[in-house]
Amino acid sequence: MTFFLVDPLDGTKEFVGRNGEFTVNIALMRNRIPTLGVIVAPVMGWVFAGELAMGAWRAEIGDPRVSHQMTNKRRISTRPAPETIDVCTSRSHYTVEAENFLNRFEIGEKKPIGSSLKFCLLAAGEADLYPRFSPTMEWDTAAGNAILSAAGGIVVSQDGNPLQYGKQHHSDKPFKNPGFIAMGDKNLK
Repeated sequence: MTFFLVDPLDGTKEFVGRNGEFTVNIALMRNRIPTLGVIVAPVMGWVFAGELAMGAWRAEIGDPRVSHQMTNKRRISTRPAPETIDVCTSRSHYTVEAENFLNRFEIGEKKPIGSSLKFCLLAAGEADLYPRFSPTMEWDTAAGNAILSAAGGIVVSQDGNPLQYGKQHHSDKPFKNPGFIAMGDKNLK
């Protein structure tokens, strides 16, 4: 089964709050796995993309009224987890459960940022861990999952299994995700 998951406005609270940390997310799903992802943060001028087995990239976009060109395109990859890890946290959905999970680690810096940009910071090697234990939907995570995976990271549910997609057979919330942990270093546990 091949399909696209699109989130035309990820980070609604960031959009309404006018902080610029909202994104447009597009993921190509093959056999329920996010294999290609693109995340655009138009206000910040960032584009992130990744394809499994091909790698991940970051580029910048200028003012769309002037040019439709991307500049400074470069490969990105996750980093090995340092002694003290940098953590991406949600501006709007941080929970006590996430805080308790983080108590297991030596934390360097907490980086609160909106929308799917947390996946992008992990993929670019600018952070190491992103725990999310409050509700999300498949379209919120698919593009970020693809980019992070292409950059060398991983996204797992709280039970340690890969995050699942294409869950249409569940009747009450067919696209709802369980809590998850996104890691730049696959060995960080």
